[in-house]
Amino acid sequence: MSDIQTEAATAPWLIYIVRCRDNTLYTGITNDLNKRIEEHNAGPKGARYTRSRRPVTLVYCEQAPSRSVAASRENCIKKLKTTRKHRLITSSITTPTRPPENNQTREDPHDIDSDC
Repeated sequence: MSDIQTEAATAPWLIYIVRCRDNTLYTGITNDLNKRIEEHNAGPKGARYTRSRRPVTLVYCEQAPSRSVAASRENCIKKLKTTRKHRLITSSITTPTRPPENNQTREDPHDIDSDC
């Protein structure tokens, strides 16, 4: 396994939310946040939803210990009503360029909706 593959395999998974040009929100997961945001804004690998709504701006991210946990959390966030998503975004004290570290939010993001 190459160094790049090893780094990708051990990189933490992130759940992120971006705000699109039309003020809608898109939720996704990745283990390379900067690359993924670039893809949303410029590349053909950006999500179909965001391609027609460029540029996108990162407004929230949180870490997950594995891809499966990240995918499950992404699914929960996608099911939230927009007002709850906005509450989750505003509860974060992280900056868009730095993913959250353990216990770095004002409230537990999972408390935003008890089903997540």
